[in-house]
Amino acid sequence: MKKLTKLFALTIVLVSLTASTFAQSATATAAATILTPITLAKNVDMNFGNMAVGSFGGTVLLTAGGVRSIASGDVAFLTANTGTIAAAQFTASGTSSATYAITVPGAPALITDGAGHSMSVGAFTSSSATGTLSAATPGIQSFTVGATLTVGASQAAGSYSSSNAGGSSFTVTVNYN
Repeated sequence: MKKLTKLFALTIVLVSLTASTFAQSATATAAATILTPITLAKNVDMNFGNMAVGSFGGTVLLTAGGVRSIASGDVAFLTANTGTIAAAQFTASGTSSATYAITVPGAPALITDGAGHSMSVGAFTSSSATGTLSAATPGIQSFTVGATLTVGASQAAGSYSSSNAGGSSFTVTVNYN
């Protein structure tokens, strides 16, 4: 029995030595970087300019590049008095060289004349789906947004805006990638 006890004790010592020889440990550090919050400022409001409409109505396309065209229907542009034509322009700012995604509205906005007449602005497009902020501090980048205006048949004459009673503005969103 003594031999068995000694053999058992020797086995425990060998197992302990072997286990400690193979066990290793290391330490690591943890780190995190908090990015400057991304912000978005509107520089220029969208404006489809002056136009006339016949009895059928139609649609007017304003590209993100600020180019206006008749997409369909009975709409005419005035040659001498075009008015202000502009795609909406925004500037994103935040952490230098960071990339971000641009989200334009999926639902249309309404512009009204304040007297109960309205037109729909939808099918929004952006000059880019993503962007990269400049290397400067803070990083900045501008982009533009266009859309399609739906003009009703025999649309009432007037100045239409989303800021008039019953109108609705549209929201563009940016998020870091």
